[in-house]
Amino acid sequence: MTPEILDTAGAAEYLSLSTPTLERMRLTGAGPVFAKLTPGNRGPVRYRRSDLDAWVASRLIRSTSEQAA
Repeated sequence: MTPEILDTAGAAEYLSLSTPTLERMRLTGAGPVFAKLTPGNRGPVRYRRSDLDAWVASRLIRSTSEQAA
């Protein structure tokens, strides 16, 4: 069973993305919401599984002619 709170590697695996892709999406704001547990650039980042599911749901489209957000 997938834990409720995931680090970047776990979140990337859950989403079937590479870790660098998820990190890049975090940098640009295109990815799912995340939590910074401590201040500063090197603080740990965590993702709630419910937020990952919500992000996937927000990207659903009905045809390839629709533009994904």
